[in-house]
Amino acid sequence: MRFVAAFVLWGIIILAAGAAFVWSGIYNIGADSPHWPVTAQLLAALRNHSIAQHDGNINVPNLDDPQRIALGAKHYAEMCTGCHLAPGKSDSEIRAGLYPRPPNLTQVAIGNPARAFWIVKHGIKMSAMPAWGKTHDDNKIWAMVAFVRQLPNMSPERYRQLTADHGMHGDEDEDHDSGASAPAAETPAGHASDHDNDAANGSVR
Repeated sequence: MRFVAAFVLWGIIILAAGAAFVWSGIYNIGADSPHWPVTAQLLAALRNHSIAQHDGNINVPNLDDPQRIALGAKHYAEMCTGCHLAPGKSDSEIRAGLYPRPPNLTQVAIGNPARAFWIVKHGIKMSAMPAWGKTHDDNKIWAMVAFVRQLPNMSPERYRQLTADHGMHGDEDEDHDSGASAPAAETPAGHASDHDNDAANGSVR
């Protein structure tokens, strides 16, 4: 009986301390102030386990289809280059101020297409990664995944060829650098590198 009473008491103390911490405002929520290492680790674990729990029943289509890749190039150029860059583009104004820093998808390969599809479709809370499934059907999302798989080995010339018909190169038109985009993963100093590592394992942000 004493054990139960002590357990309840400690529970109340912990809840009260947590509430006091939240209401105090002492935690700096600014994007230019990195998470504490323990916070970054907890958020990364939460994100990884959550995505793994939800992406298991996704059937992956043929991602080597040239038409699908070309369609993905169009949508990537329209929506993704501001955050995830493009071949020949080393940085952007919006990317510099994002936290966690989005992975550079021209350098980091996605490992798990199903994971990348889930992230692009559903987004990731508090990471600036939007849920593109609100405005794009599954076919378009798979097209973006198919295209992103090609990016690490793509030259700037090839990127321009794929996007030329749409007049959007990402590395030339700043109007398109203001949008957020796909692979969240995975994503989250400490926290930003965790996010890039997630991308290598299949996260896109």
